[in-house]
Amino acid sequence: NRWFCPRFRPPTKDTGRVCSGPRHQGARLRSPRLSDLTLANQITLARLALIPIAALLLLVGFWGLSAAVFLVLSFSDAIDGYVARKYNQVSEIGKLLDPLADKVLVLTMLIGLTALGKADPLAVMLIAAREFIVASVRSNQIFGASQVAKWKTVFQVAAVFMLILDLPLAWLALWLAVVLSLISGG
Repeated sequence: NRWFCPRFRPPTKDTGRVCSGPRHQGARLRSPRLSDLTLANQITLARLALIPIAALLLLVGFWGLSAAVFLVLSFSDAIDGYVARKYNQVSEIGKLLDPLADKVLVLTMLIGLTALGKADPLAVMLIAAREFIVASVRSNQIFGASQVAKWKTVFQVAAVFMLILDLPLAWLALWLAVVLSLISGG
């Protein structure tokens, strides 16, 4: 790895930051750049960066635009996964960032919907608590998503979309997402 070395030596006046590890002894270390990331990881990072825009549109009352941005961000999850698999770009950072982006997107929008009085606070608290508990139990372990977890995500996205637009039965979709969240392990 060109950015991290467990045998990192502090910089000297002559050498700068240098690694003293056997695999890359004397190699100069540099900070990661966006160009070093795979296309799939760039899509995921773009998704993370655009979440505040969807939330801002929601909070200022542009619900249709917020719902559209939310759907684009939700569907980009499938796009980055497809790109990663098709072009052999599956990476450890991608396995970490992709589910994180999903959770941040859904929880940000649910918290915004709760602030607007459009989502049941108990349902949002249960979903958020479940996400934090699962994340803390797994800590540094990375797992693939189970089929139930994939359906959980589908219902969470559907519920958020329906709640943004005040569609009928949005509360039912939200509570189905809660049930699936509580019974899924991923």
